[in-house]
Amino acid sequence: MFAMPRVWKLINDFKLKCFSMGWKASETYDWILTDDHKYHTFIWAKIIYPSSFERIALSRKCIVKEGLNYKVVEASYYAWIFENSPPKSLWEKVLTFEEISKNNAIYDLSKIHKEEKICVKINKTESQVFKEFEKFLREHGIKVVSHIGSNSSANEISVSKKT
Repeated sequence: MFAMPRVWKLINDFKLKCFSMGWKASETYDWILTDDHKYHTFIWAKIIYPSSFERIALSRKCIVKEGLNYKVVEASYYAWIFENSPPKSLWEKVLTFEEISKNNAIYDLSKIHKEEKICVKINKTESQVFKEFEKFLREHGIKVVSHIGSNSSANEISVSKKT
């Protein structure tokens, strides 16, 4: 069965791949630290209000545990991982606000939870981690398609979203 635990396993396997690439990945939190000292954070969301999304997307804070201590750092990029399809207003916010779209990517994994191997995304960031994440998904048989209206690569298929 291709259900939620499978998706968690994919993320954990991806973090292992990041280790092999020389990046630092948190074992307990969902962030990756690259060679250029940028934090790429994965945020799991079942549902989020657009106003909360905007506040978090613009704050770009990430909690990092070092030994017994915690510190707050600036996340260079956020990848929002959705278990349910995000509302249309959220897709539009990412598509229309450059300040959000340059640092935030959306990955709608709701179709994966329905046992369809499709991930709908918006990723206008320059995050090497998110590009590698998309490649990783493809290597695991998941079709990564761009949300309609986004400026996608020519080799990706655009699909429409229903809310």
